Amino acid sequence: MQKKTASRRAARDASLELSLQDVLDGLEDELLIIDSEYRVVFANSSARSRPPKGLGSPIGRVCYQVFHDRDRPCGAPLWDCPLRKVLGSSSMTTVIHPVRALDGEKYLKITMYPLLDSYGNTRAIVEVRRDVTAERQLETQILRRHHQLSALSHISSAVSGPGDLDTILRSALDNVLDIIDGAVGGILLLDENTETLYYHMHRGLSAKYAEEMRMSRGEGIAGRVAQTGMPIVLPDISKDPRTACPDLVSAEGIKGFISIPLKAKDEVVGVMNVASQSAGRFGADDVSLLTSVGDYLGTAIEQAKLYDRLARAGERYRALLQHALTAQEEERKRIARELHDETSQALTSLTLSLQAIVQMAEMKGIRDAELLQKLRTTHSYAVRAGNEVVKLMKELRPTLLDELGMAAAIYRYAKDTLQAQGINVSTEFRGTDERFPLEVEVTLYRVAQGAIGNILEHSGAKNASIKVECDATGCVLRIEDDGKGFNVSKITQVEPGGRGAGLFTMKERTRLVGGVCRVESRAGQGTTVVVRVPMEKDVADEENKGADSR
Repeated sequence: MQKKTASRRAARDASLELSLQDVLDGLEDELLIIDSEYRVVFANSSARSRPPKGLGSPIGRVCYQVFHDRDRPCGAPLWDCPLRKVLGSSSMTTVIHPVRALDGEKYLKITMYPLLDSYGNTRAIVEVRRDVTAERQLETQILRRHHQLSALSHISSAVSGPGDLDTILRSALDNVLDIIDGAVGGILLLDENTETLYYHMHRGLSAKYAEEMRMSRGEGIAGRVAQTGMPIVLPDISKDPRTACPDLVSAEGIKGFISIPLKAKDEVVGVMNVASQSAGRFGADDVSLLTSVGDYLGTAIEQAKLYDRLARAGERYRALLQHALTAQEEERKRIARELHDETSQALTSLTLSLQAIVQMAEMKGIRDAELLQKLRTTHSYAVRAGNEVVKLMKELRPTLLDELGMAAAIYRYAKDTLQAQGINVSTEFRGTDERFPLEVEVTLYRVAQGAIGNILEHSGAKNASIKVECDATGCVLRIEDDGKGFNVSKITQVEPGGRGAGLFTMKERTRLVGGVCRVESRAGQGTTVVVRVPMEKDVADEENKGADSR
């Protein structure tokens, strides 16, 4: 009976062992059992088929000889075999191991589990090998794509940001060389006057070569790219007859080469070259990436050109405006002088003569009342005309500005203009005892004149204050009123009726001397004009404060 039971148990165990062998042989992963002496004691079908033909089954042989063709256990510089670590710690471990094969480099994920005896000692390990080459390649591709998108994002931010063209191109070139692992690169811009390409930014090129390099459209590889607007990729530029500088290519050991057009509205405005010392380095993915970068940079270059033209136009405008304002001041002085020397003196003589005639007629007893009344009326007209001429001369060129300076001129003009119309004026002047450059004094006086005129004409104010503070760095003029105020944001241009001309004139006058002018106003809350004029020009403007400020 016992013999039959033992026989049936042995048959069942054999059947179970056979079934387990079938299961393990059905695994796609390689499965090995290796003892503490590196000897293979079990291998499933996938593992048995891995050794090179002619070596036979790996069972009973050491793993490092069968799978790595070595005469000792694997170690540096190949890799450190983790078997000893598992045997010593009795814990699982996983490593990714690169393996060179005839069809390229592969990656194996090797997981080792300890096999314990009844005493808890590790006597062998189970080694599971899985080919993760595809996963590794996908991971690498994803990381590369992420890196590329990140670089494109940096370049896009640089292009859309406030940076200058050099900063944009430098950032783009550095990012491109980083993401495609290029050793040499450069950005060539197209000179519109000579129709030649020149290096504006470069890496890995000698400064002498870059400075002397000039290419016409169609000349060399970059010239051809500029002519056709199509990228060129070369596995080995040293073998291409179109190379413009074969000596440089040879000296630098340049092989792989890619040249991309920089376009703006389908027009080529430059070329980007990237080179490597490895042949066949660049492929279709690199062309796609660099073409996207080229479109970004082409737009940036075109924008920079437009900004440059706009800046030059602005400079011309400011020069013309400065000339016009200078001519205006000179004309004001000339007219004021002529009014004083001729018109004013003639009116004074006329007034005195009429006064004398009236007195003579009264002394001689002339009783024609109508005649006397006409003489007196004519005399009063002459006096009024003389006063108006004096007032006009002060408007054109106040003598106080030339004789006593800016503070006295602003004070007198404010008092004569506003207080005469019932508007209370308070003034405060600090650091204005000495004289300042003529352009500073004239600018502050004219701005004050314009602001005071606006208070009188538009504000409906009852009170106004004027404050001027000066020190070694410059002067600050502040004029406030408690009038009805206005929405400054609505005044965006000079209207046909002239509305807005005073505001823009004040700002432009201030800007021409390197200062800033800020106007703050809200409906029902009065108006404040603040002007800062430096003793040395500082063209930076200051933002106006408040939702309705300019």
